[in-house]
Amino acid sequence: MRLTRSHVAMPLAVGSEVVLPEDATAHLVRVLRLQPGDACVLFNGDGHDYEARIVAAGKREARADVLSARRVDNEAPLRVTLLQGIARGEKMDWILQKATELGVARILPVDSERSEVKLDPARAQKRLAHWREVVVAACEQSGRAVVPDVLPPQALAQAAPLREGRGLLLDPQGSASLATLGGQAFDACTLAIGPEGGWSPRDRGQLDAAGYEGVRLGPRILRTETAGIAAIAALQALRGDLG
Repeated sequence: MRLTRSHVAMPLAVGSEVVLPEDATAHLVRVLRLQPGDACVLFNGDGHDYEARIVAAGKREARADVLSARRVDNEAPLRVTLLQGIARGEKMDWILQKATELGVARILPVDSERSEVKLDPARAQKRLAHWREVVVAACEQSGRAVVPDVLPPQALAQAAPLREGRGLLLDPQGSASLATLGGQAFDACTLAIGPEGGWSPRDRGQLDAAGYEGVRLGPRILRTETAGIAAIAALQALRGDLG
């Protein structure tokens, strides 16, 4: 029987008793109705799963004994950063969820010239907190024990230079294709995906200046919620993570 995995933003050590955070308590005790003596798995993003057992389950507080730790070795060999033009509502949630399941390491939400979503500072803070919850939930479901970093939303001009490794810009007119990259040696890349309205000429100029190169992904133009996920899957397959 597969044990329930729950993320806890706190240090974990074998042999210790921990007071579970409110969100973990709500999920394990109030939703799943675990009782004292029931087993669960905790993780905090350090790359380990911690076998634990509930020792107290109250309405407001739950505690668990940490029994053992196991290194989880399922991170992708290619470290992918997704530079994603902010999409509307559930589209953005879907992108973050699927990118996490496919092994993305870092996510940079960006505001570009044609972005249809404009966030003031208060809304940006709320969206960031929500996006991080989406990513944590995707890690719980997919078995990842390392949580991708989701950076605060920022303008493309500030985000583009933060690229890690090779900069790739999906472009139907790109001089290279993703398939041709399979035999080339690089351990990290940043994949730039535009918003619903696409990249403007000014956006492309900023990406060019930051060292991004245009690459093709098939003969068709994909929507923002499809393009990044398809490209991540293709890159990971080329590097042996899928298949």
